[in-house]
Amino acid sequence: MNTLVADEILARSTMTTSVGWIAYLVIGAIAGFIAGKIVKGSGQGFFMNIVIGVIGALLGGFILSFFLDTAGGGWWFTLFTAILGSVILLWIVGKVQGATSRS
Repeated sequence: MNTLVADEILARSTMTTSVGWIAYLVIGAIAGFIAGKIVKGSGQGFFMNIVIGVIGALLGGFILSFFLDTAGGGWWFTLFTAILGSVILLWIVGKVQGATSRS
């Protein structure tokens, strides 16, 4: 990959979205709960769902920003992004916890 293309992709990457911070917390709670159901079969508790969902939304937004314009997305796109990022986050945490418990 030439450096001009790489610089363009990195310049485009962002974690911003068009929803406000209160909506981001609500979306984070919903996404964390749904991701918990997908990965582990249960939610993580209200506050942990928010934490997982918001961090997952940031992770998902960052990853998807390399391919799509995530800043223009509304509620539904942000929810999808947050669920995707939260599932990835929970999967990584599960792998790390599994690796440390075997040691």
